[in-house]
Amino acid sequence: METGNPGLKDTRTWGVIATWQMALSGTAQAGEILNGGGGAGDAVEALIRQVEACPEYTSVGYGGLPNREGVVELDAAYMDGDSLAQGAVAGIRQVRHPVSVARSLSARHANSFLVGDGAGRYARDGGFEMADMLTDRARNTWQDRLKGTEGGAAAPYDGHDTVGALALDGAGSMAAATSTSGLFMKDPGRVGDSPLPGSGFYADSQAGAAAATGLGEDIMKGCLSYEIVRRMREGADPQEACDRAVYPFVETLRRRYGKVGEISLIAIDPVGRFGVATNVDFTFCLAEPDRPASVFSAAPDGQGGTRFQTVRSDSDE
Repeated sequence: METGNPGLKDTRTWGVIATWQMALSGTAQAGEILNGGGGAGDAVEALIRQVEACPEYTSVGYGGLPNREGVVELDAAYMDGDSLAQGAVAGIRQVRHPVSVARSLSARHANSFLVGDGAGRYARDGGFEMADMLTDRARNTWQDRLKGTEGGAAAPYDGHDTVGALALDGAGSMAAATSTSGLFMKDPGRVGDSPLPGSGFYADSQAGAAAATGLGEDIMKGCLSYEIVRRMREGADPQEACDRAVYPFVETLRRRYGKVGEISLIAIDPVGRFGVATNVDFTFCLAEPDRPASVFSAAPDGQGGTRFQTVRSDSDE
């Protein structure tokens, strides 16, 4: 059944939105936290930890597909919309929940974005759970890809399913968080948009929040999360901000760069309205006081806007 934007009907006391259908259970958990009076930061962290822990999701956390050397390198970020504090990790290895490490780093004024061995050392010293993040399934997928190249270089896989989460709590505070294993068969050390503030995520409780998923190298060219928040600060509703930031930029990249990868953005404003824009078929999850955690699909309407369709709700299970 086709619907209009599911987030522009009225105002809410709280709300949460996340990228991709894989976030449905986490969105339900986040909704329970917010409905019980919990904070936006706790909600987005719990949502993403749920996705990170599931081995069935091959683009995030445990079970994430590795780089071309067979190593799972993870990126994650967290931002507090009240203080604008940010924390991030990139290329971190053998850490069960990178998003929690990122949130811990957001308490620092300096040294709040750590990469590689430094990020791993911080996690170990801080008592975060360490684990081998390469599952047998992911290892087999990697080995099959290597065999398929017959000794040549394996190109990165085209899927880029970062989990991003945005929340507004009953006190009016907002938070954003992201987590990903990045491109399958990526070069060791490659970092996409997900841990980069302004590109992969941004949150300002006085203006709104946004998060991205897709080909990070292209999302970074437009700093799209910040651009959407900037437009909301200037008075645009979330859907208008998403449409006006994403679709013209997609066309700009086609014209000036010659091609464009997958780009999808979600947004929420300080009164709980939602927005989404995408250049592919894209699923997202949301929950609010009058709606259980639900999955919607979005796609470009071909006229500079976005069309929506209901997929399922948590109550369907």
